[in-house]
Amino acid sequence: MKAGFIGTGSMGLPLAANILDQEKSLIAFDINPTATKPLADKQARIAQSPAEVADNADVVFACMPSIDSFHAIVSGDNGILNGDQMKIFVNLGTMGTEALAKAEVELAATGVPMLDSPITGGVQRAYDSDITVITSGPQAVYDQVEPLLKSFARDIHYVGDKVGQAQLVKIVNNITSLTNLVIGAEALIMAAKGGVDPEKTLAVINAGSGQNSATLSKIPNFVMNREFNMEAPMYITEKDAMLWRMEAERLNVPQNVAGATYHTIRQAIAMGLQGADLSELVKVVERAAGFELPKTRD
Repeated sequence: MKAGFIGTGSMGLPLAANILDQEKSLIAFDINPTATKPLADKQARIAQSPAEVADNADVVFACMPSIDSFHAIVSGDNGILNGDQMKIFVNLGTMGTEALAKAEVELAATGVPMLDSPITGGVQRAYDSDITVITSGPQAVYDQVEPLLKSFARDIHYVGDKVGQAQLVKIVNNITSLTNLVIGAEALIMAAKGGVDPEKTLAVINAGSGQNSATLSKIPNFVMNREFNMEAPMYITEKDAMLWRMEAERLNVPQNVAGATYHTIRQAIAMGLQGADLSELVKVVERAAGFELPKTRD
């Protein structure tokens, strides 16, 4: 099946490139023409609209940064609903169950099924074909798309036969990861303000029961060197946190701990960090503590 790809930003570009490398053909679109140039250099066909992608591909992938942009490429002017060849649509972004349900109904009216396949792992892992895909939707649809997913994924977790189930799993993964980052920052800043070398504190945490993804990788690699270059925009984090809150309220589940993480992210936005890197979330804690972590790594 011929593949198409919409949304070739920092995460979409390596995913699309891996599909192109495997399949030897691809049609792609991004609202920013320069974002598709690396694919054009590798002989991908570049479309002028999402509709053109859906007119020339059997399976269309989309990796969009926001809910509004997701709806625009599905049902907006020149959206994929106007294409004739597309047989399956695959969403790779974190858009929430409400947005996915709306798109699923719209696509079903044209006879096109959807696969819900949000990704996690970061930009470098995307380039290395090493990301994780959480997927849900009809088993038969997943079976058809799986070979294409394997072009960029190390792990694929099929979590259910309903579109939206993968969104829930991705959202709870995201809020867990964000909470790890916040508590890791609070812990290191507390110990450092108390006079303990943060590298020694970090070593103890990672050798003990407190270790998590933030203390093992995010903090040492992007905070201790004060580089703040995870390539994870804060505005995407804001969207993910908003989706967590929407789902928590919809399902009526407790929000005590994750709620504190949500409010920390809101503080970051209020501080003007919307365009900053996710790792700069530590600055919210530093500001409240009146203490800045020292640079301990190059």
